[in-house]
Amino acid sequence: MLAGPLAGKVGEVQENDSAQWLPSDSEAARVLDEMPAFLGEQAAPAIVVYARPGGVTSDDTARATADGQRLAGVDGLVGSVSPPLPSEDGAALSVVVPLSMAGDGWNQSAARVEAIREIVGDSAGGLTVAVAGPAAIFADQATAFEGMDATLTMVTVVVVVVILLFTYRSPVLWILPLISAGLALMSSQAVIYLLAEHAGLTVSGQGSGILTVLVFGASTDYALLLIARYREELTRREDRHVAMAVALRQAGPAIVASAGTVAAGLLCLSVAQMSSTRGLGPVVAVGIVVGLIAMMTLLPALLVIFGRWVFWPRKPHAGAVADQSNSMWARLGAAVARRPRQAWIATALALAAMALGTLQLEAHGFSAENAFVEKPQGVQAQELLARHFDAGAGQPVLVIGDASAAPRMRQAIAAVDGIVEVSEPQVDGGRALLQATLASQPDSDAATATVERVRDAVAAVPGADAVTGGNTAATLDVSVASGQDNRAIIPLVLLAILIILGVLLRAVVAPIMLVATVVLSFGAALGLSALTFEHVFGFTAADTSFPLFVFVFLVALGVDYNIFLMTRVREEAREHGPVDSVVRALTSTGGVITSAGIVLAGTFAALATLPLVFFAELGFAVALGVLLDTMIVRSVLVPALSIDLGRTLWWPSRATAPVPPPPPRTHEEDTPVPAGRG
Repeated sequence: MLAGPLAGKVGEVQENDSAQWLPSDSEAARVLDEMPAFLGEQAAPAIVVYARPGGVTSDDTARATADGQRLAGVDGLVGSVSPPLPSEDGAALSVVVPLSMAGDGWNQSAARVEAIREIVGDSAGGLTVAVAGPAAIFADQATAFEGMDATLTMVTVVVVVVILLFTYRSPVLWILPLISAGLALMSSQAVIYLLAEHAGLTVSGQGSGILTVLVFGASTDYALLLIARYREELTRREDRHVAMAVALRQAGPAIVASAGTVAAGLLCLSVAQMSSTRGLGPVVAVGIVVGLIAMMTLLPALLVIFGRWVFWPRKPHAGAVADQSNSMWARLGAAVARRPRQAWIATALALAAMALGTLQLEAHGFSAENAFVEKPQGVQAQELLARHFDAGAGQPVLVIGDASAAPRMRQAIAAVDGIVEVSEPQVDGGRALLQATLASQPDSDAATATVERVRDAVAAVPGADAVTGGNTAATLDVSVASGQDNRAIIPLVLLAILIILGVLLRAVVAPIMLVATVVLSFGAALGLSALTFEHVFGFTAADTSFPLFVFVFLVALGVDYNIFLMTRVREEAREHGPVDSVVRALTSTGGVITSAGIVLAGTFAALATLPLVFFAELGFAVALGVLLDTMIVRSVLVPALSIDLGRTLWWPSRATAPVPPPPPRTHEEDTPVPAGRG
């Protein structure tokens, strides 16, 4: 109740402007820092395009001129509106309306672009009118993020309720974990708001959306595991308070280690160069920790308060221990135990074959037209603009350097292949701004190559001290930084998880084996996802941060299920041998871990309801990876490897009971069988 008002303010502290998606020390970010000296404040143009197939008329020009005069009063205008600019083919006019992106400009872009659309009106009489330019693309993105938290929460709640109803087959029990998860989300949002307001934590729309999914998914997973152990103890003890105390003591360490693994993996993102990636880690880690606290305090209290009747109609009674010896999981465990080596080799080869699909993955970032599941108005207008004007119109390459070197910089830029025009220098305080028009689409590979040539050209100008920015340069800098983040963060995540597993399991071999299986599962999920994106969904690209995010979520979350299984294996190993302990652990945990995996996969699949390709791809890949990990890795690969490794699995500790010696041979067994008798 106290957290509610604060949780509702998370949207107020979100930062979604361009600077938050750039490495802070990149050239594109430095250009953004210097631009206000020339424009007064950060701005992005909205470009009104008027196009007529047979050529624009004088009436069209008059309409565009009148619209420009009315646009002078639009909210957020920076500088002045340009007069109508004709295209070389004579079939189009453009009016440039520079809009402020400073402060809350990104969040206001949707309303401002919509106001421009209302002023210029609709297409009519053969004249097509559309609003293009970076401001229009930003507006489409802001619209996609608008209401995202509410949509995701609603879809996620529906998914969780359906799965919990199917899992528990109780009309009441599902309410308690759902309430606990909802309060955990609200409390974590309140904590994140306070950290953003008073401690400088960066919160983006991307991070806020992933927070909702992960808190609900992970918290519900922890609830499933605790409730399953609590129910098991209720069949052994009359007093429900004692049953919960035992359940917490037995399942608690695994749940805490699981949450610690996820939080540690996410916090590794804090070392990223990308500002958006760097801020995502702490935001989601806060959600995981708060969810853990809720599921280890609030949920146990609610379960004990409500008593056994909350499990109705299948209430557990003391002494009514279920016989699982013939369950599906017992049969699967027995089958794996018969041929463990063949099982893990076949499974590993199948996963490795799936991983070959990663060769098809194009993780080089999105262009404007392929960033959305369906083309919004701004993207359609941008295509119209590109048909009649230079492809790079409205999104120039921005070069800022020493004013004394401005003429030489202009000459060097103009000589670069792929540049069609360079503006006259704008000078302020000893620095000069040059704007160059690209011959290629600003979000194409050719444009990126042109920006690299521009940087090389101005770097060769003596005394220029130049930096090159703009949208294309920003895409290039993001791609480079993402590659560096992948190389730095992935080993760090693996190391953190290995350390946690080593401490939890008190072994060396087991953690290495578990991490190796999850990495193999990650490769298989990424490979299958890449093939599905291209051949089923028609997605032509992936975000540069996509592989890293999928890796962190899948490895951290995938290890969760192995933690739940292996801690039970270690517990059973105190009384049983290396084979029986694995079979018994798989039998007792198979159902609940599978349910947990389905819950987590379902919550991540909720991301696919958003209109942005990044979220659709991330949700699909993580959901697929969780299912692969739950159904194949944890059910077959890990048990088979554990049995095949035997006592070596727990080296250097001894975690398994000694194998009992064979029973003494009887006199009858020592007597040779006479010939001819079977």
